[in-house]
Amino acid sequence: MKRWLWIIVLAAIAAAGIFLGFRPQPVPVETAKVTRGPLRVTVEEEGKTRLRSRYVISAPVAGVMPRLKWKAGDTIRAGELITALNPPPPVVLDARTKDTSAARVKSAEAAQAVAVARVRALEEQVRVARNDLEFWRQQRERDEKLRQTGDIPAERVDRNQTELTRVEAAIAAAERNVTTARAEVESTKAEVDAARTMLRMTTSGAATGERISIVAPTGGRVIKVIRESEGPVAPAEPLLEIGDAQALEVIVDLLSADAVRVQPGTRVLLTRWGGEAALEARVRVIEPGGFTKISALGVEEQRVRVVSDLVTPATEWKALGDGYRVEAAFVLWESPSVLQVPASTLFRVQDQWGVFAIDAAGFARRRTVQLGHRNALAAEVLSGLEENTLAVTHPDETVKDGVMVKK
Repeated sequence: MKRWLWIIVLAAIAAAGIFLGFRPQPVPVETAKVTRGPLRVTVEEEGKTRLRSRYVISAPVAGVMPRLKWKAGDTIRAGELITALNPPPPVVLDARTKDTSAARVKSAEAAQAVAVARVRALEEQVRVARNDLEFWRQQRERDEKLRQTGDIPAERVDRNQTELTRVEAAIAAAERNVTTARAEVESTKAEVDAARTMLRMTTSGAATGERISIVAPTGGRVIKVIRESEGPVAPAEPLLEIGDAQALEVIVDLLSADAVRVQPGTRVLLTRWGGEAALEARVRVIEPGGFTKISALGVEEQRVRVVSDLVTPATEWKALGDGYRVEAAFVLWESPSVLQVPASTLFRVQDQWGVFAIDAAGFARRRTVQLGHRNALAAEVLSGLEENTLAVTHPDETVKDGVMVKK
């Protein structure tokens, strides 16, 4: 009896070992939870800053320039003396030189008249935009009263607020253009004075010993000193560049397929510019013409230039300058709270998206989900999953519907 008892015990142990050896083992997996939170869809690209308006100061006439005292970064006030050109050595003058100088005076006067007309036109645009602003403000007040009584939907009030914001931005842009145009008038006025001086010199037939003063057409900072050393300069030879360092814009070359998804007024987040906090900008212009650019891998790409204006106060980015690198993220869509799942959990099931969800017993169950907006990291879940559901990330061929898994 003892021998049969030992045989039975050994057979039971062997059967248990065979059962445990051939029983399917849980598949180790990594998991992520379906959560509810903010989601943002962006197009990211590298860009750079650029001065909105820059002025190249050139020599109006031939002469001998002393060494410039200005250095890059110096501040110049409007009308401040930049340098004074000493007259060049006397030259033999002829009738053609005199006629050319007279023609230059007329051309400069015509350019000044065009600049003045442009200022008037821009001032008229500002006036019209302010009328539009007043209209939309009144419309918003009327619609707000109607919304409170339930006569109109809240969407109409939101649309009116959007129009009001657009008109305010248009007024700000128009006022900046007026300032730039007025600076152009001052610049053309200086060109007229220089042209008249040149005509007076050619009429005299020789060097008169007068010095030609070159003044700044507008205030700003010296961006670049092109000609610093003393010596003779030719007419129209550039001397230095000045501009308003606080009037920066951001230039980004987007792929044409991404540029068509961006609209004027699109929010732009600027990161990796050197500061801790991200800066905010708004798209002002999407240039209608594209160009071909060779990528780092040697691939031809069609690019479109997108210009954005900084809306973050200048005190937060005063260290930025012309030509600085930034990382721009164009916000195409965002929501403060949506049901979302990590993109690493998704896989294709024919023409639909699927996810392996883990049930309470620890088994992986394949579910077909309907997605909304998505970015590189997460996707909006419209149906097929519930909040706090565990899903398998990066599922491989070992993960199948109904298989037991372990985290």
